[in-house]
Amino acid sequence: MACTTEYIEYVCSQVENAGVVRAKKMFGDWCVYIDEKPSILVCDNICYVKMFPEISDLMSEALVATPYPGAKEHYILDIEHRDWALKVVEAMLPLISYPKKRK
Repeated sequence: MACTTEYIEYVCSQVENAGVVRAKKMFGDWCVYIDEKPSILVCDNICYVKMFPEISDLMSEALVATPYPGAKEHYILDIEHRDWALKVVEAMLPLISYPKKRK
C-alpha cells in the first residue's frame, strides 16, 4: 500500500515548525525534506527516521522496522504527537547531510 497524499500533507504539517518542509515522491513512497535535508521516509503511511546514536535516548521506546525490503532498520516516528516529533526532528537535523549534487 502506497502513502496517501493526505497523509503526506499531514506529516508535513506536523513538522512545519522545524524548517522549510517539502515532500518528494521516491520509488513509490515519499521522502520529507526539511531545510533540503532528507529527514523522514514515509512508506505505507508510516514515518521512519534514521537510527542515529545521538537520538537513541529520545527514541528508546520507539518501534524499529525496515521501511522496505533490503533497507536498514529505522526508528518509527510517532508523527501523531507533534511536539515530540518536532523534538526528534530538531535533534536529527544537524546530523543529516545534504544530498550530494548530481553531475
